Amino acid sequence: MAKRKQLRTDICWSTEDKITIKGLDLCQDIMGKVSLGDMAFLEMMDRLPDERESRVFNALAVILVEHGMTPSAIVTRMTLAGAPEAMQAAVAAGLSGLGSVFVGSMENAARMLQEAVPDPARPGDIAALAARIVDDHAARSRTVPGIGHHIHKPVDPRAPRLFEIARDNGFDGPYVALMQAVAEAAQARLGKSLPVNATGAIGAVASELGIPWRVVRGIGVMSRAIGLVAHVLEELRDPMAREIKAMVEEQATAHLR
Repeated sequence: MAKRKQLRTDICWSTEDKITIKGLDLCQDIMGKVSLGDMAFLEMMDRLPDERESRVFNALAVILVEHGMTPSAIVTRMTLAGAPEAMQAAVAAGLSGLGSVFVGSMENAARMLQEAVPDPARPGDIAALAARIVDDHAARSRTVPGIGHHIHKPVDPRAPRLFEIARDNGFDGPYVALMQAVAEAAQARLGKSLPVNATGAIGAVASELGIPWRVVRGIGVMSRAIGLVAHVLEELRDPMAREIKAMVEEQATAHLR
């Protein structure tokens, strides 16, 4: 029989009168003292953030809480219409769409940056790295993650503001520089405006904070979950899902009538 791995978790454990999370007492050390954003940082980084880290992490965490009637919001509302007894299913359905195009592109941007600069203390030639990244994506007919936006043109206002907050708190290192250089290189190659977007900025700043690219998408998942709860509440108060269904069916089948 194969030897089995000993099961282990260092995240949380409980006794009759105590809950310990990452070494901190929930009731004594966390409740009333730690914000939701700082709690997320603790879970991801195994420690509480310092003041500057807290300011930067909370800034990037709130960016994607809400962005209107996105696919995830529409899916959440439609799912709620079909299963009003299962709010959690509606939110989960919306979160399932956070992939490489919407929200999840922050993971792709962070991966691109962290693989190009494995050691932020030795970033190398940023301009050359940016040109290589753009050329590589073009050669494979792939979209460069983290740049351009179908609504926010010529600038996604969220990106420069996040970069400003990062700079004011000492987190404007090689990953931010490389993300901006990639946008400039892509614009020069393709001849059109492709500024850094919100997910590109988040990927860069999350990398500056030392967050591994494999969990960067989790920031968007946590954030958007809050926004989707708001869409559930509005849908319960003033439903639009059935109207969306009727409108889609009317327009999609108009040629058959």
